[in-house]
Amino acid sequence: MERDIVDELLDQWAVERPKMNVSSLGVVVRVQLLGKLLQRRTSDALKQHGLKHWEYDVLSVLRRQGGKFEMPATEIARAAMLTTGAMTTRIDRLVERRLVTRRQAKSDRRSVLVRLTAKGKRVVNAAIESRLDDANRALARIPTKDRRQLAASLRHLLLNLEN
Repeated sequence: MERDIVDELLDQWAVERPKMNVSSLGVVVRVQLLGKLLQRRTSDALKQHGLKHWEYDVLSVLRRQGGKFEMPATEIARAAMLTTGAMTTRIDRLVERRLVTRRQAKSDRRSVLVRLTAKGKRVVNAAIESRLDDANRALARIPTKDRRQLAASLRHLLLNLEN
């Protein structure tokens, strides 16, 4: 079996603290390292479209809505796991780039609706292709059956941590 950097870390703890069970680090540290590596790959894939990862996140939330590609800023913030203040700043930047528009909702003057522009839709459509291609390349050596099992295990971990 091929060994990675985490195996070395676990071996070192086994020598230094032999009675301590560090097996959970085998999962957690690998997930953390994978997150960093995948984040870097995603940034590289999106760079060719002139997008930062956060910009893609907002645009893709809107793109997945279908129809008018519009939703309240508070819901976008929730989907992106951001505060409404942080989302306001991000929307400002996307408006400046003409990737989204913003307007007050007729039903609630305090609510702001954000809509994907035609330009924003073109950009995010191209970006999702690059993002998907990169994801497929990242998983190319993992058989489909193993991908499903990995996805299920990661889902369990995510649900556990969200609760």
